Amino acid sequence: MIKLLIVDDSALMRRQLTTLFQDQVDFVIRQARNGKEAVQENRDFQPDVVTLDINMPEMDGITALSLIMAERPVPVVMVSSLTEKGALATFEALNLGAVDYIAKPGGTISLSIRDISDELVVKVRTAASARIKGRSPIKGLAQRLREEREKPLPRPVAVRRGVAGEGLVVIGVSTGGPRTLEEILPLLPVDYPWPVLVAQHMPAAFTKSFAERLNALCRLSVVEVASPLAIETGTIYIAKGGADMLVVQRAGKMTAIPKPETREFLWHPSVELLGRSTLEHYDPARVVAVMLTGMGYDGADAFTEIRKRGGRTIAESEETAVVFGMPAELIERGGASVVLPLDKIALQLNAWAGC
Repeated sequence: MIKLLIVDDSALMRRQLTTLFQDQVDFVIRQARNGKEAVQENRDFQPDVVTLDINMPEMDGITALSLIMAERPVPVVMVSSLTEKGALATFEALNLGAVDYIAKPGGTISLSIRDISDELVVKVRTAASARIKGRSPIKGLAQRLREEREKPLPRPVAVRRGVAGEGLVVIGVSTGGPRTLEEILPLLPVDYPWPVLVAQHMPAAFTKSFAERLNALCRLSVVEVASPLAIETGTIYIAKGGADMLVVQRAGKMTAIPKPETREFLWHPSVELLGRSTLEHYDPARVVAVMLTGMGYDGADAFTEIRKRGGRTIAESEETAVVFGMPAELIERGGASVVLPLDKIALQLNAWAGC
């Protein structure tokens, strides 16, 4: 049985969520009306997983999460609104240790819950078995880089900016990804010679805020691919949520473009589609593909093909992956050149790029 704590100040939302998970049979459920009650229930009930609203009276979800992670860490799925403010709060929660998030339904709750029910159940089940990551020395370095960026000094310019170079890094990531990326990408140096393309499973309303957050942490520029963008050295490209990102050639230049999502692929932005389009336009021997934490198998086939054709691939190891699904699928297919813990991935990317 999975012990689930549902935390929301809306009685109707608590009732709807409770009914949804009671239908799953294998859930034992308790409720909390605010962050203060959530902290106490985490002590008394000792749940396996928590769904946590952000905006609540007495104690908000972010404050409650920080106390929960300090006292008795447990997998938490944030229930967030699809707004810019909601996105920023969600990233703060992920930084504090939340495993995943779900977009809070708008409109009539009883009707909207049906739209997210399947996704919510999958995310909560996955979170219940997720690895809870503590703070690492890399996070401290990322924080120092952000503080350095905030000083009133001119931002350094990457060498060879505007030249796509001979190589390309593609990254696929899902559950647990935002915090994981925050611990890797800030460690790439300002003169990193290859562009970086990232497909992070994320709603459309979140990716712009996420790119801006990463841009504040990284020494490379970070942009959301909301329109066609030439692929240039010195830049990290984040696929826009609610769409897929393709590599194409336009006017003689390699270009990243957004493409409306289709039912052909289960997850979006699609790692598989990004990998396939990369193979069409880049010499695989000059491609590095990185598979990070996430559930499912998105990108495993394309990344395996990249390795078979002479490319290099990294799979995050089980010891650090929040959810080992996507890296495990790549490893099982024989598609991983190396399997590395989180704190070694940036070092390997730098070494392969000659940094």
